Amino acid sequence: MANIRALPLTSLETTSLLFSKRVLFKNTSIISFTETQFLRQSVPTSITRSPTPRGSGSVSCSSVTDKASTLEDVCPEVRTLTWNWKGYSIRYQCAGTSGPSLVLVHGFGANSDHWRKNTPILGKSYRVYSIDLIGYGYSDKPNPNEFGGEPFYTFETWGEQLNDFCLDVVKDEAFFICNSIGGLVGLQAAVSKPEICRGLMLINISLRMLHIKKQPLIGRPFIRSFQNLLRNTPVGKLFFKSIAKPETVRSILSQCYHDSSQVTDELVEAILRPGLEPGAVDVFLEFICYSGGPLPEDLLPLVKCPVLIAWGEKDPWEPIELGRAYGDFDAVEEFVVLPEAGHCPQDEKPEMVNPLIESFVARHSNSSAALAPGI
Repeated sequence: MANIRALPLTSLETTSLLFSKRVLFKNTSIISFTETQFLRQSVPTSITRSPTPRGSGSVSCSSVTDKASTLEDVCPEVRTLTWNWKGYSIRYQCAGTSGPSLVLVHGFGANSDHWRKNTPILGKSYRVYSIDLIGYGYSDKPNPNEFGGEPFYTFETWGEQLNDFCLDVVKDEAFFICNSIGGLVGLQAAVSKPEICRGLMLINISLRMLHIKKQPLIGRPFIRSFQNLLRNTPVGKLFFKSIAKPETVRSILSQCYHDSSQVTDELVEAILRPGLEPGAVDVFLEFICYSGGPLPEDLLPLVKCPVLIAWGEKDPWEPIELGRAYGDFDAVEEFVVLPEAGHCPQDEKPEMVNPLIESFVARHSNSSAALAPGI
């Protein structure tokens, strides 16, 4: 098994990591991965690729100019719908009517709008779904105190939600394309019901540096006390109120995006607005105090489907030095470094990520069969 070591954290670093993940790590060298710049241009890497029409970092095809484009290049409409899951309203977006199914899974504090530069482009060739995990985005946010003291916002809950979504809405096997903590959700779902997941692409998967197993022994009492302070006193809500502001959200995003010009007003609003909905503060505090559950290194040995890991090499939150170790697991067919990209490459560098998704799905789409009723 690959060795994933914990970094020694000072009290100051631990506090900073708990709040906004501002711990910075040393950058590493780049593995060759040539960036795609224009439509119809393929990316030469060790992965076999075919030239496919694709967008260049656009929100929708309407903002991509290509004089050679035809009606076939027009992106499909992205629809916003809701799904009832166990009595809760779950928002999702979808595009495309044919091809393999893709489910895009967002990270902490984000929502399906974080895939707005990917869903319409990929929808030209695939059936694409991006989901708001329960507690995030415009999905319902049940109070975590309503569950008799049992943790609710866990990877087991979200993994079950993802599998049920495939059964109820997608009605097909699917590729899970995941960012940050969404990677843990995808892994958990794939391990729980391997017959549903055809392949996993993990983009800057969370290392979970605040997991109890990775906390330095000397820091554990401090971290536990601080988490209790946030969860059980007014301090937590005051802290959330202090960061749930446009200028603070912009500052945090500018840390995790290597190219701060990609931190637009549209992005800030997409992240902030659903975070102001009733219940969002309780979900936020519950999750940052969640130090249990699985680690990527616990789940990767159990995965039966192919896995591709992509990593923005300039990610200050999840250091690539540690992320590389995940490439040693048998299920991982390739570890791809994304140059000049931060923690959310799908939004910062869609011109690199969209072709990578296409090539991964193409390699594993030789057979396709809808799920039989009752599976």
